[in-house]
Amino acid sequence: MENAYLQILHEIGEDPERAGLKDTPRRAANAMRFLMQGYGVNIDDVINNALFPSSTDEMVIVKNIELYSICEHHMLPFIGKCHVAYLPKGKVIGLSKIARLVDVFARRLQIQENLTSQIANCIVEKTEAGGAAVIIEAQHMCMMMRGVEKQNSVMTTSCMLGAFRNSHSTRNEFLSLLN
Repeated sequence: MENAYLQILHEIGEDPERAGLKDTPRRAANAMRFLMQGYGVNIDDVINNALFPSSTDEMVIVKNIELYSICEHHMLPFIGKCHVAYLPKGKVIGLSKIARLVDVFARRLQIQENLTSQIANCIVEKTEAGGAAVIIEAQHMCMMMRGVEKQNSVMTTSCMLGAFRNSHSTRNEFLSLLN
């Protein structure tokens, strides 16, 4: 990967030997490994048995989870927030695990639409919830720094599963609690 970054520096017309760039290929490779660490993560290891018996069947919502990902089309960042809700059926998941699951999927080359559904499907699969809802609001550097250069655009995606898809009142409760 370091050689690839070295080649990029050559291709853009830079001198990789100048003082400020001497270690850049190594630093960039390390940064990319960090940003893409979601590929090497096992979801069950992240959850780490943090599924707890519970009699609650009321909606659980975690709002404003910071989100950093890389667009698979241009390999530029998109940054935003994620809101996750689920309806427990006999067990709840540790609070921090929800944010960690968001990070696992975000730390891969992604499009926002797929990221949203991957998080929702994982929550339902791992908790056996009666439904899950995920909304992501993000700004995409590929729209801000290049192309149309629209600085204030925000993309919003949602995935509603189970009761969040089938029950208007459940969906509306979730949406009203976000505001």
